[in-house]
Amino acid sequence: MDIPKSGPGPLANLTSFLEPFAGLVRRSESREAMERYATGLLADLTRKTAADIGRSLPGTSSQRLQEFLTNTDWDAREMNRIRIGRMSELACVGDGVLIVDDTGFPKKGRDSVGVARQYSGTLGRVDNCQVLVTAHYVDGVFDWPVTGRLYLPESWAGDAARRAKAQVPTAVAFATKGEIALELVDEAREAGVVLRAVVYDAGYGHQSPFLNGLEARELPYAGGIEKGVHFRLAEAVEGDRGDPPAPRPGRRGRPKKRPGLQDRIPTRAAEAIVDGLPEEAWQRVSWRNGAKGPLVKQCARVRVYRAARTGGHLASWGWLVGERPLPGHAGDPKFYFAWGLDELSLEDLVELVHLRWVIERFYQDAKGELGLDDYEGRLWPGFHRHVALVMLAHSFLTLRQSYGPAVLEPNPLAPARGFPPQRAKKPGRAAPHRA
Repeated sequence: MDIPKSGPGPLANLTSFLEPFAGLVRRSESREAMERYATGLLADLTRKTAADIGRSLPGTSSQRLQEFLTNTDWDAREMNRIRIGRMSELACVGDGVLIVDDTGFPKKGRDSVGVARQYSGTLGRVDNCQVLVTAHYVDGVFDWPVTGRLYLPESWAGDAARRAKAQVPTAVAFATKGEIALELVDEAREAGVVLRAVVYDAGYGHQSPFLNGLEARELPYAGGIEKGVHFRLAEAVEGDRGDPPAPRPGRRGRPKKRPGLQDRIPTRAAEAIVDGLPEEAWQRVSWRNGAKGPLVKQCARVRVYRAARTGGHLASWGWLVGERPLPGHAGDPKFYFAWGLDELSLEDLVELVHLRWVIERFYQDAKGELGLDDYEGRLWPGFHRHVALVMLAHSFLTLRQSYGPAVLEPNPLAPARGFPPQRAKKPGRAAPHRA
């Protein structure tokens, strides 16, 4: 992104941009700290910690910014809610997609909230790190971060002493990344984001509770899957709906239990299904221009049913999409599954699943330019406040780059709807300091 060079005063339009968030805090000193922290995230600094920002920017100090992050009483989720409503007004043309993914932050020691030896797709290995699950909005014109939540490993969730030391709220229990992603989807919709589909990384494509949750919400979805995820061919399932033949007698003359549909139709791995498709099923598909020209692969699709648990009902059907390099080109095959998107062509499905690059670009910008991975505190509230402020800064840049000086002008293409009503704050632990 085009990061502005901030001076000693607030950036042009930043003060006006922050006005809707002033009600999050009570004291003018806290509002000034919010502006200074946001300005620091947008500044040309090597690192964006509270200490570095406090030392580099006039009108504040490391102590004031750290106080704002850890002791001042304000709600990061409410900041996200206000920002989402604002972005839905100014940076949305409808027909949007929500992308869910996660990113890792390498950490040393064991005291930073949520840190553990765990797999991080960002690092590509198991390492000592924190993992943040995020949701990102994208449509034909705009894209911006929606919200994020730290993944709390079971080793943390069940350790009362560590939780208390890191100020993890008592209401926060262990949740898988898929369960967290569903919560983020719900938060986005409650805040007014209108979606046509959810797109996810392959790490979520095998999580049946996550996919079942999206279907229960009647939200179409598409995303990557591992090659070993199993399905049943739709033509085999739908061609075997009649009553099966009578079972043979058992040892004592009693008839055996009639085999169910799942017993009669075995599952097959995605890789095996796609490899068995005829050559005429494959076609060239280009979904966007990359740095070296159009991105083109050979793609094919086939109708399948998700494999349900033994004894359970058959899961609903969708499209299994295979992707392979063009003849003479190197690369590994990839696999995707899409549900609730029957009206889309193969080209449209391929373009949809490849929208994930947008959230990868956000991670790159947020870490490389806005200090997303620079938070050095150890507390749950401070971590999420830092993330909320980074998303706030990124949203400001999105509007700035789209509208120029007219950051606060309404978007004439945005759907006509007002801000969602403000929810009452839930009672919580008393804070050491009132804003």
